[in-house]
Amino acid sequence: KINPKILIDIRYATSNNFMGFPLYSHPVCFVHPDVARALDAIQSELEAKSMGLKVYDGYRPIAVQQAMWDKIRDPRYVSNPAVACGPHTRGVAVDVTLVNTEGHELDMPSDFDEFTERAHLNYTQGSEATLQHRDLLQQIMKAHGFEPLQTEWWHFHLPGWKNDVRYPPLDFSLNP
Repeated sequence: KINPKILIDIRYATSNNFMGFPLYSHPVCFVHPDVARALDAIQSELEAKSMGLKVYDGYRPIAVQQAMWDKIRDPRYVSNPAVACGPHTRGVAVDVTLVNTEGHELDMPSDFDEFTERAHLNYTQGSEATLQHRDLLQQIMKAHGFEPLQTEWWHFHLPGWKNDVRYPPLDFSLNP
């Protein structure tokens, strides 16, 4: 609600995700107010460049995080909720991409939720355009206080989330 120009495509409310089935019954995205304010500023900056943001995920219930961990069990891509619960369960992480003025996603080196080397920030074999899009997303998100995950070009979280009392683990369902 903070900026209706930010597009929402909550993949975990669909079967278009690495799990292969919906994990949420409604395509809603909740984030901590600190994240929301930063995303609003990023959207405004991107609009000046004829671009915008699309959000794939934000807050994630612990049960969903556990289901993801149970399938992948690879901390490079999914955090183990038994270890600090992870930034998504605290509402301080977002999965995002860039879109053009028509709302079409800009090409990136890999698809969202593709857990391969192509998703890593140090991947250099993509086309010049895909690498430039990824690097622009990284630059603008970092400039607004986010930290990236080295293995997922789409994942960003606020720094210090593990030990900051403002960001406790939450566990409310996204299903009615």
